[in-house]
Amino acid sequence: MSVDRTERGPSPRSSLSAAAGRAFGAIPPPALVMLGIVSVQVGSALAKHLFGAVGSFGTVALRLFFAAAVLAVWWRPSLRLSRRTWTVVVGYGVTLGLMNLCFYLSLARIPLGIAVTIEFLGPLGVALAGSRRWLDAFWALLAAGGVVLLMEGGGELDLVGVLFALGAGVCWGLYILVGAALGRHTTEGDGLAPGMAVAALVAVPFGVAESGTALVEPWVVAAGLGVALLSSVIPYSLDLEALRRMPPRVFGILMSLEPAMAALIGLVVLHESLRWSQWVAVLCVVAASAGAARGSRPED
Repeated sequence: MSVDRTERGPSPRSSLSAAAGRAFGAIPPPALVMLGIVSVQVGSALAKHLFGAVGSFGTVALRLFFAAAVLAVWWRPSLRLSRRTWTVVVGYGVTLGLMNLCFYLSLARIPLGIAVTIEFLGPLGVALAGSRRWLDAFWALLAAGGVVLLMEGGGELDLVGVLFALGAGVCWGLYILVGAALGRHTTEGDGLAPGMAVAALVAVPFGVAESGTALVEPWVVAAGLGVALLSSVIPYSLDLEALRRMPPRVFGILMSLEPAMAALIGLVVLHESLRWSQWVAVLCVVAASAGAARGSRPED
């Protein structure tokens, strides 16, 4: 005899979601954002340790594959989407895959703090695009000054790594725009999970071609799962919970701290020291991003 859906007990996923919600509810929203920032940057540092074993392509393949698998199990998304929605999902996944490939290729060549600072120009550009306020012009000039400081006397900086970081920034800007469209066309994980699967399909062939059977070594698999959890699953969950409880403008200001956190994590975990001028450059981009986010129109 069939059982009506309303007569069933809570599903494992709903029970887990409720438990996670109660745990997150005890943490102030700003702390959730900061935990997410720390998580994603520690994940990037862990990923850099994998480069010697499976390369940058192999590392991003592991990250996206396991992130897609975890999100698929967690959300169990419906694949019955309209053609237009699938177009948005595929666009989101391709953008996400290319963004990660470019970022990890840059991370293999330049310090974590510098890579994230350059990449952060993408969302900053989106925040400033179309603005006619003179103050936003100042934030743009401040960010540009930070980039000049990063490059000034930086003969040891790999130009290819810088270009890949810029490419990741462009993809990040597109990711924000496509992600907004994804949010309009889908609910909860019905867009995120298949989008992550598309991103994995973009990256995995590169990883297999570069690393082959090294990808299935037990310690590599474990490290790859750790990177996926730290860099994707945990920060995405924390960010979603924080956005439920705080204005997007405040969230944007807090997220502006990401380049500085990346530089600190790079220093502590990877022993990547920056010159004083590069620290000033990072702070310039942080200040420009925070200023642009603070001046954005409130959406709450």
